[in-house]
Amino acid sequence: MEDAHRSGCPINLTLEVLGDKWSLIVVRDMMFGNRRHFRELLTLNEEGIASNILADRLKRLTAQGVISKRDDPSHKQKAIYSLTEKGIELLPVFAMIGAWGSRWLPVTMSLSIRARLLDEGGPRMWDDFMAELRAEHLGPAHQPPARSVRMELYEAFRAMMEREAGDAKAAAE
Repeated sequence: MEDAHRSGCPINLTLEVLGDKWSLIVVRDMMFGNRRHFRELLTLNEEGIASNILADRLKRLTAQGVISKRDDPSHKQKAIYSLTEKGIELLPVFAMIGAWGSRWLPVTMSLSIRARLLDEGGPRMWDDFMAELRAEHLGPAHQPPARSVRMELYEAFRAMMEREAGDAKAAAE
C-alpha cells in the first residue's frame, strides 16, 4: 500500500520527509561534521538531540532513502550511517537555507561562516562538496576531488572560533 500524502506538491512531499524539527539537523551533522555513528550524532550535536529522537530520525531517514545503514566491520554492535545520493543532493538546499538564515536571523559568526562560504562559492563549490561526499559515503566508485571543501569549511570555522575567543578575552581584560 502506498503512503498517503496530503498532496502531490513537491514542497509538501519534501516537508513530509524532512520537515520535522530534527531530520535536517541529523543530515547536516552527517554532511558537514562527517558524523557517521549513532554516538557521534548524539554527543556532538550542538542542539542536544535526545537518543530516542535520534534513533527515530535515523530510522525514518533510512526508510525514506536519504541515508543508509550498514554494520561497522570494526565493531559488531555499531552501525555506520551514510548519505545516499538522495541525501547528498540536499547540499544546495542546505546552502540556500544557510544563506537565508545568515542574512535574516541572529546567527553567530562562527556557526554561520560555513553558510557564508557556501553562498559565496555557489554551485561550483556545491558540486565539489557533493563529489567529496559521494567519495566518502558512496564508496570507491566515486573519485574524491582534489579540493576538500569540508576542510576549507572546517578551517574557516576553526579560525572564526579562535577569533571570537580572542575577542572575548580582549573584552574581558
